[in-house]
Amino acid sequence: MSIRTILKMGDPRLLEVSRPVEPIDSLALAPLLNDMWDTMKAANGAGLAAPQIGVMRRVVIFGYQTNPRYPDAPPVPETVLINPLITPLSKAIENDWEGCLSVPGMRGIVPRFERIRYQGFDQYGQPIDREVSGFHARVVQHECDHLDGILYPLRIEDMRNFGYLDTLSEQGIIKLQPCDDEP
Repeated sequence: MSIRTILKMGDPRLLEVSRPVEPIDSLALAPLLNDMWDTMKAANGAGLAAPQIGVMRRVVIFGYQTNPRYPDAPPVPETVLINPLITPLSKAIENDWEGCLSVPGMRGIVPRFERIRYQGFDQYGQPIDREVSGFHARVVQHECDHLDGILYPLRIEDMRNFGYLDTLSEQGIIKLQPCDDEP
């Protein structure tokens, strides 16, 4: 188990489409998943996709009971999601601020579906099928975008709603959390 380097925007690997995991072998995936959890938790992330650490496979992790970067967000169950499929449950879109461990120190308003169904498999090959909304839905959509080479700035509709976290905080637009020590 180790903390891996998180790739940053500008690294061309973050723009690649990841390959499916076939077959799902829990023993083979264990070192990757352990490193992903260690890396995500060390960075106070809400989620992490395998491409963010240079592994071009369709694997994401997410979840926490509490997260200092998102103190108002409700708990999200810790989940390993392999070969995910997302289906919107309505056309309703919610705009909210997002950040990304691969785009450190910045935030932007990103439109996301309010309610989704996500399906896939856990690390043991057992099916996952959940309907979620709110921040949980946002986190899943954000992480799964990484599998298709999409970083959240590509989804921002108005670049006036994109900036450095410290500047947005100084302007009173975003509340800066004490742990937000991103460069």
